[in-house]
Amino acid sequence: MTSARLQDFIKAYDVRGLVPEQLNPAVASALGSAFAQVVVIPDGATDMVIGHDMRASSPELSRAFAAGVAAHGVDVTLIGLCSTDGLYYASGAREVPGAMFTASHNPAAYNGIKLCRSGARPVGVDSGLAEVRDLAQWLLDRGAEHELPPSSRAGTIEEADLLADYADFLHSLVDLEGGRPLKVVVDAGNGMAGHTVPAVLQRSSLPLEVVPLYFELDGTFPNHEANPLEPENLRDLQAAVLAHGADLGLAFDGDADRCFVIDERGQPVTPSAITALVAAREIAREVAAGVAGSEVTVVHNVIVSRAVPETIADAGGRAVRTRVGHSFIKAVMAEQNAVFGGEHSAHYYFRNFWFADTGMLAAMHVLSALGEQPGPLSEVVAPYERYPASGEINSPVADVPAATARVRAWGEGRGATVDTLDGLGLSWGSDQDFWWLSLRPSNTEPLLRLNVEASDEATMITIRDEVLRMVRA
Repeated sequence: MTSARLQDFIKAYDVRGLVPEQLNPAVASALGSAFAQVVVIPDGATDMVIGHDMRASSPELSRAFAAGVAAHGVDVTLIGLCSTDGLYYASGAREVPGAMFTASHNPAAYNGIKLCRSGARPVGVDSGLAEVRDLAQWLLDRGAEHELPPSSRAGTIEEADLLADYADFLHSLVDLEGGRPLKVVVDAGNGMAGHTVPAVLQRSSLPLEVVPLYFELDGTFPNHEANPLEPENLRDLQAAVLAHGADLGLAFDGDADRCFVIDERGQPVTPSAITALVAAREIAREVAAGVAGSEVTVVHNVIVSRAVPETIADAGGRAVRTRVGHSFIKAVMAEQNAVFGGEHSAHYYFRNFWFADTGMLAAMHVLSALGEQPGPLSEVVAPYERYPASGEINSPVADVPAATARVRAWGEGRGATVDTLDGLGLSWGSDQDFWWLSLRPSNTEPLLRLNVEASDEATMITIRDEVLRMVRA
């Protein structure tokens, strides 16, 4: 019997709980048993891969999960330390389901699990995670995980190191050997980039000098949180880029599936600009291979810069807009056979990476683009950083629907176009004089998230401040 309430820490996309109060070996074993019964076996798979990050609890939890899976006759390959996109590589290359033990950028007291079907296809609450949760809860409540009829054959549990294969695969997608020499500072934040960057970016054949920052794997995060989305966690990298006279800086989150970029001036490059840059490269590659530009699709979410769809159109491609969140963008990418997808949160998705997100591959595109020409990174990305933007602003709100209704009425009164694809969207103006905003509720907290972009700084500030007054009234 257990007091664990799985619904408290199994969310829309993954598992993320306190260790050991919520997530412990007994819970991991039950989740493994449920995953085998709900996903692996019904999908016709006979084996799966499991990886883990550098947190102290990760090896024990991943082995407990493996035991739960193997009890149902499923063979398990433990690939050990890896990034989340390393686990996606293993799932895609081997065409088997996968589980990654990580809490990404969460504090040291947490751990979690990201699950996928064969070919790195995501598992969320609408695609199996709710059923896995409910069956695991039933097993835990009854102490029944060891009382089920035993499999006629227990699955095997073996170990394999796929890091070199992962690195080789990425290099088959982006060639870094022919560019000019570059110096890059990489802040691993004591996370999994400290394991993957040496294998991918520190090859003797590459014209790269990598200056490592916080490469020691340490799940207590002694230097700063491994969450580059927070500006304070970029300060050490920004200072190091300037101190070393580097061409750029790269910051990865804890499980190294997201990558943030710093230019040679120590200034952050927006994920929207990186999305536009990579989109242009991927469209050009497809067109060079003989694909008509109108048949090359790139997906982006509702709050990337207006420069992203403009860049896609300028490159001859087709932009498709979708809701925020990896489950939405991956589904639309697969449906549209999109070559690339990008989000404001620095998640970048590639068709030739099984539509999964990989920060490392995005970083390699940036390095390749910079190495192909003589100018600094700030000049390379300048065409994609066209418009002033507020960034995401979170506001605690007692009555989310009422606050949203106030902003909608205000926008309609100004003649703005209303869009409800993801929360409330308002847009106004022409190509030269415009503004748009996105107001989205949090899935887990009484918060509203505001993003504003405009053709000029003064307009952006005016719209931002007017809307914040209404939201916080």
